[in-house]
Amino acid sequence: MIGRATVLTLLLAALWPAAAAAQRHAHTIHDEAINTFVLFDQLEWQGGASGGGDWDARAWIGTDRHRLWLRTEGASDRGHLRSGDAQALYGRAISPWWEVVGGVRQDVRPGPAQTWVAFGVQGLAPQWIAIEATGYLGAGGRTQLRLKAEHDLLLTNRLVLQPKVEAELAGKADPRRDVDAGLSAVEAGLRLRYEIRRELAPYVGVNWQRAAGRGTGHVEAASRPTSGVSVVAGLRFWF
Repeated sequence: MIGRATVLTLLLAALWPAAAAAQRHAHTIHDEAINTFVLFDQLEWQGGASGGGDWDARAWIGTDRHRLWLRTEGASDRGHLRSGDAQALYGRAISPWWEVVGGVRQDVRPGPAQTWVAFGVQGLAPQWIAIEATGYLGAGGRTQLRLKAEHDLLLTNRLVLQPKVEAELAGKADPRRDVDAGLSAVEAGLRLRYEIRRELAPYVGVNWQRAAGRGTGHVEAASRPTSGVSVVAGLRFWF
């Protein structure tokens, strides 16, 4: 007979290839073997008047219960870094599909460099929607909340459509970075990729972004318009 764990794995492989790939690295929550996973979810060029290169990547090393997570994302324009940050987080599994994380984030752009204490949760919500919700505490009592959600829709064995939404909220204004309190930035994208292999997939898509109030936040750097739609093309890969 086919066990529940086998059925769950088969469903996951059909509905969400990226999660299935990660599942192959972390079979059960009780596995104490050391594994690694690196994913460049976005390595792309964005068109438009102020287009440039963007990236969003993450990696982990550890067991199913305890992991060191590394995250980085940012954007550049004509060879100049507009925005960028790197995070180092400890992750502790609280269920087979969810974990709490805590650590530090270092921003290098926009504005002066700054360091944040980070804490949050990440995992798979119903319908296999990948969620990241991370709060940050910085100098001077500054706070920030970053929310991400994405989902892989398998159109064929090789074509995958990925909707993704990201939002940032700031606890107080930061004039040095032209950020108002409240919703500082929101971004929504739709990317269609062709998986040459599960580990390698070029993609094209569209991306919409808007900065609320005065702010530009991290999702959108100061040199970009406060809102707009751009065409994107890039490469997604993992190992």
